[in-house]
Amino acid sequence: MAYIEYRPHTALTPYIDAYWQVFGDNTPMAVETIMPDGCVDIIMNLGDDELPDPDGFFMKSEQSYLVGTMSHAIETAVSPTSHLIGVRFRPAGFAAFYGYASMHEFTDQTAEFEAKLAPDLRGVNYEPKHYLDQFFLKRLQNRPHPLIPIIAEVESKNGLIGVSTLAQNHCTTVRQLQRAFKEHIGLSPKEFLNVMRFKYAMQLIKKSKRQSLLDIALEAGYYDHAHLSNEIRRYTGVAPSQI
Repeated sequence: MAYIEYRPHTALTPYIDAYWQVFGDNTPMAVETIMPDGCVDIIMNLGDDELPDPDGFFMKSEQSYLVGTMSHAIETAVSPTSHLIGVRFRPAGFAAFYGYASMHEFTDQTAEFEAKLAPDLRGVNYEPKHYLDQFFLKRLQNRPHPLIPIIAEVESKNGLIGVSTLAQNHCTTVRQLQRAFKEHIGLSPKEFLNVMRFKYAMQLIKKSKRQSLLDIALEAGYYDHAHLSNEIRRYTGVAPSQI
């Protein structure tokens, strides 16, 4: 399996985290675990039909899909004939280009994306980064999204902030914050904070092989290593030793 990632145009970076490509190769089928990250993706399948996931859903060839925010890890199989191109939106970034009523209905779901709203598959296949930059620059709604500075604070603190403090810092109420997060991200503020804290803990685990799980747990804001271990099992379905 080969994976390539592209940085978007600077005008798009507040809203799009990355473009990416996955190719199958001559090696046997690979199974990848995708961790929750608070992001929404559009995925375009330029290869053969993808194998069904555990729920029986599969991506048809030459179709585009919307993958909602995940609240837990998922496993995906990459076959020798796979060729996927994706757009990973930053949390709440999808709303800068599309006017969906609520992202909550897509949480932990994959759905076919309307062809008239999706990038053209031929253009994407020919020159992915350039084409996608031009496509999303044209769709960009030039007004700041109210959640962007709130997300920025959450990320700067790695999820280590309370919901009420977050609301107070941005002159809003907890109820308004809950409504905005569910509408534009698909998770409640508390769920999103938990995902960001878990994401930070996973970064520490991968980066600090010599650091104890207890030290990582305390740095990431967990009570102890047992608390972190439970969160790892909750989000990934496996024990910390299996990561």
